[in-house]
Amino acid sequence: MRDRAVSPVDVVEAHLRRIERRNPSLNAIVTINGDVAEQARAAEAEVIAGKLRGPLHGLPLTIKDTIDTAGLRTTYGSRLFAQNVPSADAPVVARLKDAGAIILGKTNTPEMAIPYETDNPVFGRTNNPHDVSLTAGGSSGGEAAAIAAGLSPAGIGSDLSGSIRVPAHFCGIAGLKPTTGRVPMDGHVPRTAGPLSLGACIGPMARTVEDLALLLSVIADPTQFEISSDGNPDQIRSSDLRIAYYADDGITPVTNEVRDVVQNAARALGAAGVSVDEATPPGVSRGSHLWVELFAMAARNEIASLYRGSEKEAGAKLLKILRQTQVAGAEFEDGIKAAERLADAVLEREKLREKLLAWMKTFPLILAPVGATAAFPHGAETISAGSGTVSVFRAFSYCQTFNVFGLPSLAVPAGRTATGLPLGVQIIGRPFEERTVLAVGKLIEQALGSAGAAIFPS
Repeated sequence: MRDRAVSPVDVVEAHLRRIERRNPSLNAIVTINGDVAEQARAAEAEVIAGKLRGPLHGLPLTIKDTIDTAGLRTTYGSRLFAQNVPSADAPVVARLKDAGAIILGKTNTPEMAIPYETDNPVFGRTNNPHDVSLTAGGSSGGEAAAIAAGLSPAGIGSDLSGSIRVPAHFCGIAGLKPTTGRVPMDGHVPRTAGPLSLGACIGPMARTVEDLALLLSVIADPTQFEISSDGNPDQIRSSDLRIAYYADDGITPVTNEVRDVVQNAARALGAAGVSVDEATPPGVSRGSHLWVELFAMAARNEIASLYRGSEKEAGAKLLKILRQTQVAGAEFEDGIKAAERLADAVLEREKLREKLLAWMKTFPLILAPVGATAAFPHGAETISAGSGTVSVFRAFSYCQTFNVFGLPSLAVPAGRTATGLPLGVQIIGRPFEERTVLAVGKLIEQALGSAGAAIFPS
């Protein structure tokens, strides 16, 4: 667009045609910006006049429907907010617009972003573009499906338990959970107050690691690393990188195909000059347990406060959670026991995080599965992994752990199952070292891209 080889109008119209053709079978985009064509024409006029507003000038992007967009319906997947039109943009959306982006529309989410399947009583479920009988994941499943199917070039999701990385893994795209606090969470519903602020993030989703880096440069608060070196992943030499990989966290067994794709990625990194060792980081076997202790009750309480007096408007899945909140509340006299459990969990988290960060002085990067399996059928409550079955929640302990510890984590395509479904791997780095994480992701993308997910699955 900067070189005038294509205009913003061309790009927007191409995506609108693609949405018209593919979205009915996917239900990935739930609200289209009615002003998008007019905004594209305005952006085109600015290009002609040589007035570029920023690095995203004229680029259409989609936003998860849990993130406020001024003048554009934002429902959080809830009947309570089915006609909600925010008066102000979330800071992340404002930053995208300031950089010249055009908001194409909003993408589907589970009600109140409860993962791991995108389905809600307002818009229904989102289907996986590789196989519509399977879920696109959650809670950023609409965003992942839209990007994988070519309905959107890229966009923004959110993540408390793998909600960016799991859908990226299921749909064959790249997704980044930044360091906790790196991208402002204001304007996201549910709110991420209290303990939730330790693990919740907003982050970019795209078809390539390079595009993730571009979006991150716009939405994230800068760190000293970016200020001193401009943060270009291409400036990082493979020979300077050291990574540890593992495929068993001591909580959840993975399928043989997931194990193989992690090992293949490790070999590819070794061939690219990265120092690679097999080693399990300390503390990961406690990750899923600590996630529950730190975040489960806080998330339920936040949602319960939104629905108080209007519980009848909740969908079936959320209603079950609200009832759990009522039962759990009765167990703790005056909340004292709940507060004690939370304090114990925070203390254990801090001790384990300190030990993990000390270990990462030797292994600054970690390669791991995203989860136990590839995309699963709609409505599944358990999945097969290893020699048995596990709950859908437990299957993604590999993601939950790094929300608990607040570390930047990237999911990038690295292979496929025997039936052709995408499989990703997860790359984790030290706090605020997103650019190093992205550099490793780019190496995997370059080495295994042909084995990853097809762009625009039919």
